[in-house]
Amino acid sequence: MSSKAKVVKSDSEWRSELTPEEYHVCREKGTERAFTGQYWDEKAAGIYLCRCCGQPLFDSGTKYDSGSGWPSFTQPVDDGSVESETDTSHGMIRTEVTCSKCDAHLGHVFPDGPAPTGQRYCINSLSLDLKKTGD
Repeated sequence: MSSKAKVVKSDSEWRSELTPEEYHVCREKGTERAFTGQYWDEKAAGIYLCRCCGQPLFDSGTKYDSGSGWPSFTQPVDDGSVESETDTSHGMIRTEVTCSKCDAHLGHVFPDGPAPTGQRYCINSLSLDLKKTGD
């Protein structure tokens, strides 16, 4: 588990820092439409950070094209960077993924990914900020 202190902000603080679309995805557990996000087809090397708090979440080396229309990763940058919990919304049982530092909704993880983990972290572009290698 991450030893970093939690980032806690009021609803009005989050609304003032995020676009309405980012707020909907990150704070209200929304989802962007497939194939519309900034990073679904991104190939640049770097680290994907949490849009809300800047915590490193995923390394581009674990990103792959899952065909789903969302950025997909085989694993987080480290075990403490994300948390997961059962999501029973929309008549389905899924595993929601959130940032361990600020509780931002990131997306979901599914057990249909490639080796070595067999996991597909299906993440909304609106919840990410890519810090490209060399930036």
